[in-house]
Amino acid sequence: MGRVQLFEVCLSHGRVVYSPGEPLVGAVRVRLGAPLPFRAIRVTCMGSCRVSNKANDAAWVVEEAYFNSALSLADKATAPTSFEGLFGKIVYQVRATIDTPRFSKDHQCSRVFYILSPLNLNSIPDIEQPNVASTTKKFSYKLVKTGSVVLTASTDLRGYVVGQVLRLQADIENQSGKDTSPVVASLLQKVSYQAKRWIYDVRTIAEVEGAGVKAWKRAQWQEQILVPALPQSALPGCSLIHVDYYLQVSLKVPEATVTLPVFIGNIAVNHAPLSPRLGPGPPPGAPIPVVPSAPPQEEAEAAASSPHFADAVSLSTKSHSQQQLLPATFGSMPGAPEPRPQDGSPAPHPLPPPLCISTGATVPYFAEGSAGPVPTTSTLILPPEYSSWGYPYEAPPSYEQSCGGADPSLTPRS
Repeated sequence: MGRVQLFEVCLSHGRVVYSPGEPLVGAVRVRLGAPLPFRAIRVTCMGSCRVSNKANDAAWVVEEAYFNSALSLADKATAPTSFEGLFGKIVYQVRATIDTPRFSKDHQCSRVFYILSPLNLNSIPDIEQPNVASTTKKFSYKLVKTGSVVLTASTDLRGYVVGQVLRLQADIENQSGKDTSPVVASLLQKVSYQAKRWIYDVRTIAEVEGAGVKAWKRAQWQEQILVPALPQSALPGCSLIHVDYYLQVSLKVPEATVTLPVFIGNIAVNHAPLSPRLGPGPPPGAPIPVVPSAPPQEEAEAAASSPHFADAVSLSTKSHSQQQLLPATFGSMPGAPEPRPQDGSPAPHPLPPPLCISTGATVPYFAEGSAGPVPTTSTLILPPEYSSWGYPYEAPPSYEQSCGGADPSLTPRS
């Protein structure tokens, strides 16, 4: 046995996740097997972002320091949220050093902790507005015939938190005599790393596939995606790593793609009550406008010469590839409303749920019970509950079930 039998850093109450501005409280434990001459025991708190040109490489090309000081984060309110990716990471640690006399080896130990800097989605302009995009694809088929497909995609919001349902609606108008391929919606994560050059890592988080549209038909597809545990968008405070999310709706035949930007945060969007706006009515005594009972002759002839589109049909979902969160964890997510008693009396202040984190994928999140860090084998960034799951046990609820009790004014319109 050496002189130093135990040398470790312990944080109070076993905490691993902190918010910017909180003090770090803990102790350094030392146990010696024999007298050890030393000059001082130094404790420092360090935080930095490191980026490499190669995946999973510890030879960092660029590094950005956030602090290297004593045990306090009181003046570090801009520290970005912890993150770990293929080409870089944002890491925080407490390091203790036993400074020994000259020609003796210094002893060091460290303890990694994580910072969660909540992203309030309400601070993003127009975050509560529906997200809509459309594209028209013209193509040829059967050598001499031409047609077009109009693809329109929309979501109920522009930003979501972990455990929230992203409601998607796609409207497809097939103006050709050829059936389209199945429609696919994918939730994509794009991480940008700034090293000597920009490096991009794009991966599919969830994917939903619907049926195709028959020739000369108009169809509507309504689906939903449950947002899993993901790092927040943008990573404010970090200039070397940037995280973006997109919802991509596409057809392979003909090749048409619509991309909607989506924000992932920690504090949910506050829904303001929407009321229908009543337009100004005609003044008293004004003549009532006459509505024609039939279209003009030119429009009637043009409509008769083109194929007739029936009412939009509803497309079915063929496959749904994504992991699901346990329903018990929904209420413990950041931004979730607190339960209140039915009698109107103020609710007692509940104890905050513990913050946990998955080893190897630094995403702080709230969890029920006394869950601790659990290694995950999935390539996606998921909480510990997912580590023992295979494919989801059952399909997610249908669009009608999820929207049965929702306000009709909040549903996307085609």
